[in-house]
Amino acid sequence: MRRTVHPPLRRTGVVALALAAVLGSTALVPRAPAAPAAQALTGLVNPFIGTQNEGNTFPGAAVPFGMVQLSPDTGHSTGYDYKDGQIRGFSTVHLSGVGCRLGGDLPVLPTTGEVTQTDDARYAAGFSHRDESARPGYYRVRLASYGGITAELTATARTGRQRYTFPATDKANVLLNAGQSLHKTVSTSVEVVDDRTVRTTITGRGFCQDTRPYTLHTLTRFDRPFASYGTWNGDHVTAGSRTSASAGRNGAWVRFDTTRDRDVEATTALSYVDAAGAERNLRAEEAGFDRTAAAARAAWERRLGDVTVQGGGPTLRRTFYSSLYRSFLAPNIGSDVDGRYTGWDQRVHRASGFTYYQNWSLWDTYRTQAQLLALLAPGESRDMALSVLRIDAEGGWLPKWGYGTVETNIMTGDPVTPYLTNAFEHGLLAGHEEEAYRALKKNADGVPPASSPYVGREGNAQYVRDGFVPYLPSGPRRKPGDSDFHEGASATLEYALADGALARMARALGHRADADRYEARSHNYRRLYDPDTGFFRPRDASGAFTGSAEPARSPGFHEGTAWQYQWLVPQDLPGLVRLIGGRAAADRRLDSFFAYDRLLADPARTAREVWVHGPYDYYNADKYNPQNEPDLIAPYTYLSTGKPWKTTDVVHAALTLFTDSPTGMTGNDDMGTMSAWMVLSSIGVYPVRPGTDLWGLSTPVFDRVDLRLDRRWYPGGRFTVTAPGTSDTDRYVRSVRLGGDAYDRTYLTTREIRDGRRLDFTVGREPSGWGTGERAAPPAIG
Repeated sequence: MRRTVHPPLRRTGVVALALAAVLGSTALVPRAPAAPAAQALTGLVNPFIGTQNEGNTFPGAAVPFGMVQLSPDTGHSTGYDYKDGQIRGFSTVHLSGVGCRLGGDLPVLPTTGEVTQTDDARYAAGFSHRDESARPGYYRVRLASYGGITAELTATARTGRQRYTFPATDKANVLLNAGQSLHKTVSTSVEVVDDRTVRTTITGRGFCQDTRPYTLHTLTRFDRPFASYGTWNGDHVTAGSRTSASAGRNGAWVRFDTTRDRDVEATTALSYVDAAGAERNLRAEEAGFDRTAAAARAAWERRLGDVTVQGGGPTLRRTFYSSLYRSFLAPNIGSDVDGRYTGWDQRVHRASGFTYYQNWSLWDTYRTQAQLLALLAPGESRDMALSVLRIDAEGGWLPKWGYGTVETNIMTGDPVTPYLTNAFEHGLLAGHEEEAYRALKKNADGVPPASSPYVGREGNAQYVRDGFVPYLPSGPRRKPGDSDFHEGASATLEYALADGALARMARALGHRADADRYEARSHNYRRLYDPDTGFFRPRDASGAFTGSAEPARSPGFHEGTAWQYQWLVPQDLPGLVRLIGGRAAADRRLDSFFAYDRLLADPARTAREVWVHGPYDYYNADKYNPQNEPDLIAPYTYLSTGKPWKTTDVVHAALTLFTDSPTGMTGNDDMGTMSAWMVLSSIGVYPVRPGTDLWGLSTPVFDRVDLRLDRRWYPGGRFTVTAPGTSDTDRYVRSVRLGGDAYDRTYLTTREIRDGRRLDFTVGREPSGWGTGERAAPPAIG
């Protein structure tokens, strides 16, 4: 999902790929213990990838799926921009790659001298990338302002640990800014509890559009008493004050004498429940800085170690493991150490037998990241799916795009259905299958009541009756967020995709009548097909086609065009190919869409100059947009036209957009969506039918990839993919063997991965007849 509150920046070039070498030769050496270089996968991760050109990632410290992401904010709407030269503070919450203001709660900044400014844009500290370094779970920068202060950050699941090394002074300050977050601050309070502790309560709202407010509680404890303290409210600074509350700028400052002991450490704990929850989280997870940093690094080594690769150059391995790292940053723990969490009914509940998670960018993640996590983090994925079911049970409806304790209603369609059916297909809903099915059926057949803050399938009444969501560009927005009526064409395609996934789940559970009904509805994409243009078009309330007949300019498609959305029919690709005119006609259209002739001549240049036109440039295009979600499956459509080698050509060209540099992200990462695309496409196994059990094949970029799988869900315990000699030139599949047996299909099932069977590719320089038969292609649901 791509939204921004400031004008989009156009890509002007690709930064050199040697950032890791630059950081290694010029950055400060961290004091935290280092793992052996030859074994450390964390040493292959560059957290600065995506921090420029609206990738909207963050370079700061977090552990896998942690509640805390302690990271610098430079003034960019979503936190950090590599081009900026000042840091306004180190704040506690950042969602990787989101497109709108969100998080940034409690920016903290060390300073020296008198406290006279209360606006973080005015007291911001300068810095240089020469004095900055990061790795998973650790960040360090030397601030050029205030006499030179070194700031180090690390994290646990629910706390952020800071270490500040001041110059020798009796006026070393730490500013805790409760009133300036990345989102809109509704109200804040701050309290100096004792001579080591500061408590805040922050209520905020907003993400792309206005939302219901949420509240975050923080508790910050320092490792030694402060010499003095004070608060501010607006522009007014009051020394010795212990409390302050405001709807505007509000905060506290504490002061230390660092003339002899120059280091100051602090731990900030979060809770979305209450102040007592923050206190418990602090007590449970507080530790010394070096110990915390070492534990964070070890956690990331274990997580990254679930995937080992052989072959590929150093830059490719760095880019791959950096993408794998970002894939594990979200969703995020939402419950306290005692299991309590704030539900979407705004009441306190307790998770029993699972960890409660929050932050759901479902329109994005249902296409790639959900499947990757189901493979590599099935335990957490199970708890995430159960958390989504708790949202329905407590809040009254399933989510669409959830932040913290509230629904934002951002984006359109029905992303929660393929998200949960994917969990079902992987066996992650064991014991909860019928509970999940009831929630999904309610969502698929109805609309939330007017009193509910959720929009759900807003266009469902018309869709169920007429087979399409009407495009009503001037229709009222009844609730905050996006409206399916404003994007009627893409909403129809998304509903139909979700219906197909739900049909499979219904049939597996024995709900045959429902399965037949949902399967029939999964063909509603045909209602949008205009035989005069040969493309999908939106229909108005009367059923007439509306808007421009030029598919590159057709309205009604969310962040895309009719050219780009025409391939979003994974539930029935054989039917789509027939609708277009057959395999040959579909193949010609795909060639035009991908500029295939130009791609063969110069893949990287085609990707950057023909496909990509700025991180937020979605419309008026007849070409592939690898920077946004609606197109992510499109390269694999060639599997259905009998030209699987063209899938490899396109996928490998798109992979050139991922580099080891600040601009090395294709658009926003959207909480791991694009990173997961890179990981899966590099392995050569990609979820071509979201919410179901099919994985399309393309040539891997590594000679060998071993996935270590949890035997509780995957009895085989391992899935290995090999492609000896794969390269830019030797990239075409000659043959495939699965478990030692010849294999001619261009797709796998989840069961075949679950059984741990080995997948071996033989590659060469020319396309072959492998996978070209009609029965080799992914089938339709049914």
